[in-house]
Amino acid sequence: MKKSRILGVGHYVPERVVTNDDLAKMMDTNNEWIVERTGIRERHWFTPGVDTVTSMSKNASEMALKRAGVLASEIDFIVFATITPDYFIPGNGVLLQRELGMGTIGALDIRNACSGFIYALSIADQFIKTGMYKRILVVGAEIQSSALDKSDEGRSSSVIFADGAGAIVLGAVESDQPGILSTHLHAQGEYAEELYCSDPGSSREVRISQELIDSGNFNLKMNGNAVFKHAVVRFMEVIKEALNANHLDKSAIDLLVPHQANLRISQYIQQKMGLPDEKVFNNIMHMGNTTAATIPIALSEAWEQGRIKEGDLICLAAFGSGFTWASALLNW
Repeated sequence: MKKSRILGVGHYVPERVVTNDDLAKMMDTNNEWIVERTGIRERHWFTPGVDTVTSMSKNASEMALKRAGVLASEIDFIVFATITPDYFIPGNGVLLQRELGMGTIGALDIRNACSGFIYALSIADQFIKTGMYKRILVVGAEIQSSALDKSDEGRSSSVIFADGAGAIVLGAVESDQPGILSTHLHAQGEYAEELYCSDPGSSREVRISQELIDSGNFNLKMNGNAVFKHAVVRFMEVIKEALNANHLDKSAIDLLVPHQANLRISQYIQQKMGLPDEKVFNNIMHMGNTTAATIPIALSEAWEQGRIKEGDLICLAAFGSGFTWASALLNW
C-alpha cells in the first residue's frame, strides 16, 4: 500500500491589513482588549473586486505546485475546504480546477469549517492509500470579513476572523518513506448552534427576504465561552489519540501546528502538554482566524521560516463549528 506525503506547501493572503486600531474605528473596542482575549494584533481582509476565494486559492496552489515541482496537469484530484465559497453552487473546487486549467479531474468540496482542512487532508490520504489517485491538491480558503457583524454587538467574533488561502500538494510515496501516519476525525452535532451562521438556509419558505436580512442571521453567531471550554478538551484528546495510535509520546513531536482559533487556546494546549515554544507554531497574531485556511497557511509559513525540516514529526490539530475536531500526525 502506498503512503501519502506532503510534497509542497503554499499560501496567499490579501494585501489589505486591518489592525486592531482600524477595528476600533468601526466598533467599541481597542488593541489591548483584542490582544488580551485573542492574541491577534492584525489580520488580512479581502478587497472587493480584487480578491475572491478562487483567486486566493489559485495563488496559494500555484505556490504549492512550484515548491513541489509538480505541474497542474499532473494533479489527479482536488479536495477544497471552505465555508465561504464564491458561489452558493457550485462548490469552489471546480472553480479552482477551471482557473488552473486542470481538464476534467474531479473536485470535492468540504464544509467542516475550522476542521475542514484536516478533514480534506484525511480524505485525500485515503484516496492515495487505496491507489485511486497519485497526486491531490488539498486547499483551505476563506473570505469571512464580508459576513461579519462589525457593530458593537458582533465585536467578539468580528475581531477574530480573517481571509486567506493555503494549499498543499499531496503525493503517493512508498510505504517506508516519510508521510502521513494517521488522521482522526470527530463531530458532536448537539453543539452546532454554539458557532454557526443560520442563513441563507434552504429550509425556509423564502430563502432570502428582507425580514431575514433584518434579523441579522446572515452574520456569524458564536458562544465564545462554550467554544473555548470544549476546544481545550477536544484539542488535547485528539492530539493524544494521534500519538497513541502510533505508539508515540508527546516528546516525539517536532512541531505542533494547531488551528489558529485563538492564541489563548493554543497557549493553554502548549502549557498542558509541556511543549517548549520552538515546538508550537502560531501565526494568529498577524493572520487572525482564517478557519479552513489556518493550518495550510501556518504550514507554509513554518516551512518558509525553517521551522519544518525533512523527517520532522508534525502534529496538526483543529477544533471548530459543528462541533468538529480532528488531528493528523505525519513525518515531513
